[in-house]
Amino acid sequence: MSSNISISAAQLSRLVGLPDAPVIIDVRIPEDVAADPRLLPAADKRSHGDVAAWAGAYAGRRVVVVCQRGLKLSEGVAAWLRHHDVAAENLAGGFEAWRDAGGTLVRSDALPPRDASGRSVWVTRTRPKVDRIACPWLIRRFVDREAVFLFVSPSEVAAVAERFDATPFDIDGVFWSHRGERCTFDIMIEEFGLAGPALDRLAAIVRAADTATLENVPQASGLLAASLGLSRMFRDDLAQLEAGMLLYDAFYRWCRDASEETHNWPAGPATS
Repeated sequence: MSSNISISAAQLSRLVGLPDAPVIIDVRIPEDVAADPRLLPAADKRSHGDVAAWAGAYAGRRVVVVCQRGLKLSEGVAAWLRHHDVAAENLAGGFEAWRDAGGTLVRSDALPPRDASGRSVWVTRTRPKVDRIACPWLIRRFVDREAVFLFVSPSEVAAVAERFDATPFDIDGVFWSHRGERCTFDIMIEEFGLAGPALDRLAAIVRAADTATLENVPQASGLLAASLGLSRMFRDDLAQLEAGMLLYDAFYRWCRDASEETHNWPAGPATS
């Protein structure tokens, strides 16, 4: 019988990457993290020892708590969170169950530094089209839900990165950028360890749209058209990013759940 205070790895895997995915909180002890420092997608790292101090920050949200085996630490933290108006569940079987089921795990050694509020800060060129919307979508859905993105003049990206401790992306000469025929979105999937059927399919569409190889993937033309349309609709890059999040949510769900589905209008025979 299923529990009303726990969620299985299979159930959670269907929610990861979606805009309404629960917040994942990793409360593993340091020894367990040292043995495998990877994290569940977009997970917050917290200590069980001071849960009463930070629980209120998640009030009103849905949360899944993860410890090593899904026992006392995650159950106890989830119980504390429920006292603070948090819809909290623990991951049944914990990190080990998620790992053994082949769940997506993010390489923590690839994560950039966080600011004082615990957010990663990224900087790139203004007037994004494809890659500079796709990458923020990937980061917010799978790496850091609260990531901050700074859009600045191309000539100032490097200086802003230095002065504001931001991580530059999708410009020449930086780590997070194009490599050969692969675009920045490809590189982020590889470096964060996010490869999987749905994201790999999405990466092929993004790559074709971003590198003028539309003939390689039929869906790339549609993504490019929608991306260019959004760039004309919004003068503000952050407003365009928010609109683009929904676009990539839709393409991701198609890649994950609907790529085999076709659609037609089966008109019946004419009647007299």
